[in-house]
Amino acid sequence: MSRVVKCGIFLCYLHLYMKMTRFIFLFLSIFLTLFSCENEDNTSHFSEFVKVTLRDVGHQLLLQNQDFTSVVKPVIEISKNKYQISFENELSIHPDSLVNTVRTSFEKAKMPQFYIVEVKQCEDHEVAYSYEMKQNIEKGIVPCGGRELKQGCYTISIRFTNLSKTNQDHTYLYIIFVILLLSLVFLYFKTKKKHLQDINDKDYASLGHFKFYPDQNKLIKEAQEISLSKKECEILELLVAQANQIVKREEITKKVWEDNGVVVGRSLDTYISKLRKKLKEDESISLINVHGVGYKLEIKK
Repeated sequence: MSRVVKCGIFLCYLHLYMKMTRFIFLFLSIFLTLFSCENEDNTSHFSEFVKVTLRDVGHQLLLQNQDFTSVVKPVIEISKNKYQISFENELSIHPDSLVNTVRTSFEKAKMPQFYIVEVKQCEDHEVAYSYEMKQNIEKGIVPCGGRELKQGCYTISIRFTNLSKTNQDHTYLYIIFVILLLSLVFLYFKTKKKHLQDINDKDYASLGHFKFYPDQNKLIKEAQEISLSKKECEILELLVAQANQIVKREEITKKVWEDNGVVVGRSLDTYISKLRKKLKEDESISLINVHGVGYKLEIKK
């Protein structure tokens, strides 16, 4: 293969690599932007949904204290996945009622079932009562069920400890993204490979059932490869360029020998004879000697 052709193919591959890199970067940027927006929307939606559910928890606790007038203060998010309920008036809290109220409200709202609840005193922020829920009471840690917290000022914080479903959904998104990206890369390279193959195939000339590669000094017929000497290749290249036409001896000797500063006698006939032997397997090709004039490469269609 000539240096020009090799250089051309290298530049094609380089262009392909740069283009593919830009494509992957663009696709990844779009995906991450969409994913980030969706993730922000999901996080915001989850936070607001939690606050509504916890206000219901606070409302039920007030009703259990026969308080029908005071309000539950706005639920605040004190850290990631951790929220706090506070009350306008003092109240008493029975642990069993608290556990059942939170569980009932969460099940009704289809909230995550893995969380830690802490009841803190407003004055010193000491934890007056806490428990951990792991899907159900049997799997969780719920101590001191019968000990009522006397009336006072309390805040209740709830921290979610396992948001596996959300993480699992994100994992599925990543898997889908990777599969889609790999599919696009495969299709892209497959298309480009065919294009590069077409470029490479243009480096040969059809000669009957042969493929003639002048830059590589060879003939190929199916799986058979026939090597040509440099002179044989140059002669055949001239004949192929003027297939089914008479090429004068003087033209061949001038371009193959004399232009290189070498004067030849009967060497041309010897090379023609060698070419006939290498082409004889293809009956659609005939290398004819036109007496006193030159040679003719006949290719039957």
